[in-house]
Amino acid sequence: MTPAVKYTLARLGLFVVVFAALIPVPMDIFLKLIVALVFSAGVSFFFLRAWRDQMAQQLADKVDKRRTEKAKLRTALAGDEEPTQS
Repeated sequence: MTPAVKYTLARLGLFVVVFAALIPVPMDIFLKLIVALVFSAGVSFFFLRAWRDQMAQQLADKVDKRRTEKAKLRTALAGDEEPTQS
């Protein structure tokens, strides 16, 4: 499972758990949703840091790979080198 999927599912699960804990509290449903969203975001900032960092690293690696491939393609299209066939 990719880090992005793990982090997203953990954030969603944390939100659901917090919202379920707020169900018996006598409060408006929209206020419960907002409180659950804010509280789960705060908790995930501290407890899901490792997965968030893994996800950020994975995205940075993909961006670097695309940037490198784009530079190779531009060089090949400019005629500076022969394109390699893969």
